Amino acid sequence: MRTPHQESVLSRAARILEAFSQEEPALTVSEIARRTGLHVATASRLVGELVAHGFLGRDDDRRVRIGVRLWELAVRASPALSLRDTAMPFMEGVHDVVGHHVQLGVLDGDEVLFLERLSAPNSVINYTRIAGRLPLYASSSGLVLLAHGSADLKQRVLTGSFTACTPATPATPARLRVTLAEVRQQGYAYCPGYVHEEALGVAAAVRGANGRVVAALSVIVPNDPGAQAVVPVVRTAARGVSRALGAPTGKETAEV
Repeated sequence: MRTPHQESVLSRAARILEAFSQEEPALTVSEIARRTGLHVATASRLVGELVAHGFLGRDDDRRVRIGVRLWELAVRASPALSLRDTAMPFMEGVHDVVGHHVQLGVLDGDEVLFLERLSAPNSVINYTRIAGRLPLYASSSGLVLLAHGSADLKQRVLTGSFTACTPATPATPARLRVTLAEVRQQGYAYCPGYVHEEALGVAAAVRGANGRVVAALSVIVPNDPGAQAVVPVVRTAARGVSRALGAPTGKETAEV
């Protein structure tokens, strides 16, 4: 294993950027050094350079946070932004009907990453947030992405570790295999109480121009019998986004 002083400057800078989280968006240099394993002097020097380039910024109290320049560069040519912009009118339509949470998630590594979320006051509890992540096996969006993912992805998740959010979470290989088969057979994920016992997720696949699944559109509603009524709304919206992305027709349940 390479020791920290053998790392490239770029690798160290990347570790500094990854030290921030949504729960703690602002950190002191000492906190950054502790989280990254860098010497305080090294962390201070690199933070100073990142601030000079606008990738990091400083508050009035000298705490450090992600800079606007980094956001600008990330957005400028992001394929995720194009996907989000295409999906937004359909998401707004679903939100008008459902009145709770509507989300757009994509596969990133072995997790689902949420690009966008629409919510309303007094909506049912929801742990997701924009730029937040959840395990693939626990969320409706994640299950759709996993069900249509590669064999290697399924193997990694099925042989990995599981943490059940609730008793309903399919947090064993056997239960997950059954759940994935159901998702592929019925064309959507229906997840009562998987992440929180009071919430229910419904998700459907969004396909790109090559017919492959590129995202999952989902809603989070109260976990009650009335939730079944939102299934056709979600599936119709997901098909609409797919068509807008140029997906071939008739690909909703096609194998990847």
